[in-house]
Amino acid sequence: MKNFFIINILILTSSCSYISGPEGMFPPTKNAFLKEKVEEDMQLPDDLNVIVIENHYPVNVVNELSDDQEVPKPRQIFASSGNSSVQLRRLGELMWIYVETLPSTSWPITKSYWNTSLFETLNADPLTGEIDINFDETSILKMKIEHGIKEASTEIFLAQLDKNSNEIISNPELIQSELSNLVNYFAESVDQFSGTSLAAQNLNDIKKAKIFVENGQTVIELDLNFDRAWSSVTKAMNASEILANDKDRSNGIFYVSYAEEEEGSFFSFLNFGRNDKNQKVNFDGAQFEVKITVKNNKTYVRAYSKDGKIEEAEKLISKINESLS
Repeated sequence: MKNFFIINILILTSSCSYISGPEGMFPPTKNAFLKEKVEEDMQLPDDLNVIVIENHYPVNVVNELSDDQEVPKPRQIFASSGNSSVQLRRLGELMWIYVETLPSTSWPITKSYWNTSLFETLNADPLTGEIDINFDETSILKMKIEHGIKEASTEIFLAQLDKNSNEIISNPELIQSELSNLVNYFAESVDQFSGTSLAAQNLNDIKKAKIFVENGQTVIELDLNFDRAWSSVTKAMNASEILANDKDRSNGIFYVSYAEEEEGSFFSFLNFGRNDKNQKVNFDGAQFEVKITVKNNKTYVRAYSKDGKIEEAEKLISKINESLS
């Protein structure tokens, strides 16, 4: 029986070699290209013409260059049907651009803006999101691309630095002018960009807003100073139509009441400020506190219920988080 098995193995092995081996019926062809030879060009009859290849990417010949040229719109690298918001924001002397798209998408647009400008780009590091531009003989412009507060958003900052001391030069007019130009550039281009720069992917992970649970309650952690955190929470509450009875900015507290609908006991934070007939707003006392605290250069947003309604406090902090930007 053992001999019979060995004989079958030998027959099977020799059969495979006979079929697909070098001398078999179907020899391997992976090295057949090495035997190929270049033949002479085909000779066409006189009555046939060579096909002219169409140039799909013609280059326009520019005879004269103007010193005062607008930065051209970047070529369409990605295609998108979505809409993205681009805004120039200001808080005191701080100005920045807000874009509703990921930093890895904002990076190639911003880089393209400077590459096609009249200024020389000294350095562009997608890992840090920094771009250095040679502005004049004494200063450079440093642009920083960061993840925003809102999910899938970008914040872009610009500063003028002295070349020798590396100190910031206060020039708000210049910063506003350059950021405004970039806003216009983004507004014309950002809807066409839905792809992402692989080199700048890490910027998507460095977020300014995080959520964690502390003693069973949700806490929003913001990588912002107090002034920006206060402004952002105020803006988020206004966007969610959450009205505060009073504010104590020195202690970072918003005093918030609830709107109670006549039917049922649903506490609606979304309906604040609306004049619905089926709704009455109770302002007899503040049932909730939204508090901003500072620790280790970060700010923390918490919602407390004075009546022990933890679930309603969670709804409140959730609505604020949804509208943060």
